[in-house]
Amino acid sequence: MPRHIACLSFDFDTWSGFAARGMTTPTPTSRGEFGVVGAARLLDLLHARGIRSSWYIPGVVIETYPAACERVVKEGHEVGHHGWSHVPPAWLEAEREADEFGRAVETIVKLTGRKPVGYRSPSWDISDRTIDLIAQHGLRYDSSMMGHDCQPYFARRGDVVAADQPMKFGETTDLVEIPISWSLDDHPHFEFIRAKTEVLPGLSNANAVLENWVADFAYMKRTEEWGALVYTFHPYVVGRGHRMLMLEKLIDTLTAEGAVFLTLDELQQEFRARVAGGQA
Repeated sequence: MPRHIACLSFDFDTWSGFAARGMTTPTPTSRGEFGVVGAARLLDLLHARGIRSSWYIPGVVIETYPAACERVVKEGHEVGHHGWSHVPPAWLEAEREADEFGRAVETIVKLTGRKPVGYRSPSWDISDRTIDLIAQHGLRYDSSMMGHDCQPYFARRGDVVAADQPMKFGETTDLVEIPISWSLDDHPHFEFIRAKTEVLPGLSNANAVLENWVADFAYMKRTEEWGALVYTFHPYVVGRGHRMLMLEKLIDTLTAEGAVFLTLDELQQEFRARVAGGQA
């Protein structure tokens, strides 16, 4: 029987993503802090629609806004690992990456009472050590890579990639990869960022983005008997008024199209069951 899944995920970064890029002056900090306002709006909407979602929260954010993060847990949403800081693992030295990974796990345990099941890299840029760290800490899935649009798969470790040589594939692990895409992420569509060396234009029309997101789900329904799309939102981005209205339309349209809403933890469990049953 056809089954088409939509996962709503929220990267609750607040100011940490700006700080990771050296943007620590009052204005970008306040821009990130709007995420606390947006998170409250999003939790109200999810409650009204009866949807559980997955939230990826850096450790520095958990310790800065404990009440906001406690509400996420209280209302039944998954809390996933999103680093201690929002510095991408690919930018970190090995020792610092390992230290920050462990510190973030401890912070999530304090918040939720249990270790996280899943990991999502800050800025979706893992190092060649990250998969091993995820496994060492006992997590069951990653959501940082883009090898498919609507089918989970098992992540590899140890690939060798060089510009002038054929790629050498590493070993397949037991870690479920739940793929994501910049096209299903609100940040590149909507956020205007002016830095010294680059400009991210953002500020797209929300209805045009909505049309793309609904079309991706429609294509999955047409081409896949079973599949899952992961939508990624940031509370300080999607929490603005016109984007909240867009998100309401997205949820209601997907519901009308028969979408099943799952957390990423629930998705990885279902995928593993399908593999064990020979369905994937």
